Amino acid sequence: MTVNRVQPPLRVVLTDINTQVVEAWRAAFADTPGIEIRRGSILDEKVDAWVSPTNSRGRMDGGVDAAIKRHLGAGIQLRVQRAIRDRFAGSLPVGSAVCVPSGAVTPEYLISTPTMETSSQNVSETLNVALACAAAFQAIHQQNDEKPGSIESVALVGMGARTGRVPARVCANLMWTGYTLFNDYSFEDYDELRATIVAQLDDIDNVPQEQRVRVTPPAPRASRR
Repeated sequence: MTVNRVQPPLRVVLTDINTQVVEAWRAAFADTPGIEIRRGSILDEKVDAWVSPTNSRGRMDGGVDAAIKRHLGAGIQLRVQRAIRDRFAGSLPVGSAVCVPSGAVTPEYLISTPTMETSSQNVSETLNVALACAAAFQAIHQQNDEKPGSIESVALVGMGARTGRVPARVCANLMWTGYTLFNDYSFEDYDELRATIVAQLDDIDNVPQEQRVRVTPPAPRASRR
């Protein structure tokens, strides 16, 4: 069941070395308060959590994943893959995420969410970016439910814009779609999150690239007595 609730403020940093992605973010998030956008490396961001686009097996062997693994050490991949094994039987579906201790002071947590099933997969014709972004914020809900206030700031890169070959404008708009769900809603589980997004974005191919699409979760089901 979706839950409609007011969240404590979350500092969100969107950062990428790709100028086109940064410019597309500025357009997509122009009327969205509380978002910091800059060109640069996520490794420079002093926040509670980094979000790393990954693959379903949690192999941190390319793109941002590889840079984070070099920065935090090989142990971070082991923690991510252990969480995937324990919670998702070894394969993390697109539209799901795991949040693990980073082993560092900053960030304290790493959120891994797949934009693709296998490394370097082309996901430019999919909804994977919206699913991954929404899943990352759902992981923040879950972490803060378990340990209130543990994630008050987070940094994200352009999901799927590099190895996934998603055009910058599409990436930015789909990330906006994923982010807007976070402010007011959390989901009982990732299956419900995926079903909601796919149902409402299924016809997105007929929407102009520059148009953003807001997903509205269904009304809570009446309880049965």
